[in-house]
Amino acid sequence: MTLPAIQIENLTKRYGEGETAVDALKGVDMTIWPGEVVGLVGPSGSGKSTLLKCLGAVTEPTSGRMILGGQVIYDAAWKIDDLRVLRRDRIGFVFQAPYLIPFLDVTDNVALLPMLAGMPDAGARSRALELLNALDVGHRARAAVSQLSGGEQQRVSIARALANHPPVILADEPTAPLDSERALAVVRMLNQMAQQYETAIIVVTHDEKIIPTFRRIYHIRDGRTYEEAGEGREV
Repeated sequence: MTLPAIQIENLTKRYGEGETAVDALKGVDMTIWPGEVVGLVGPSGSGKSTLLKCLGAVTEPTSGRMILGGQVIYDAAWKIDDLRVLRRDRIGFVFQAPYLIPFLDVTDNVALLPMLAGMPDAGARSRALELLNALDVGHRARAAVSQLSGGEQQRVSIARALANHPPVILADEPTAPLDSERALAVVRMLNQMAQQYETAIIVVTHDEKIIPTFRRIYHIRDGRTYEEAGEGREV
């Protein structure tokens, strides 16, 4: 039986204490399956960023449970000894800006994470080239980052997020700087990669162009989530 890639149960996050305390998350529940691309939408201040930081093991929740691929990673406290290794090996990140390393070429930007995880250099570069080809930027493998267009840089950042075969990718406004055509191209690639590598992808977005593409959407308001079926429009 397939296990959820991500399961969140009654997750809370409180900042501060006493009268000045702020409850950023108030009992969030989510279930994301392998191969899914799910939208997370909500107004500024609704808790999206806090939820993403908790999921990414950057911010510690106050209470609740988080389960990654059947393993409990948080249950009233972290259940993982080294959160850096968790982030490196099991959670991929795609940001609004690509944040590529300017003094490395395209291949080494993608190969760096597998190398840090102990993969031999040749194997890491082979993995990087596989992903770059899958994302139609293999012809730019030896290029400098500065030679890439904005859309190409975002493809490389997606390849980097997939480099260690993570079960989960967290994408924070990945299409914000792109025009409609390139934004939909990024969404198409995310869906292809999710299905090909059985990766669960959560996309935080305000982008009205891509919201109709999600089959499932979690709205977050005042620290609580509400699930609805999306249109799942083909792109």
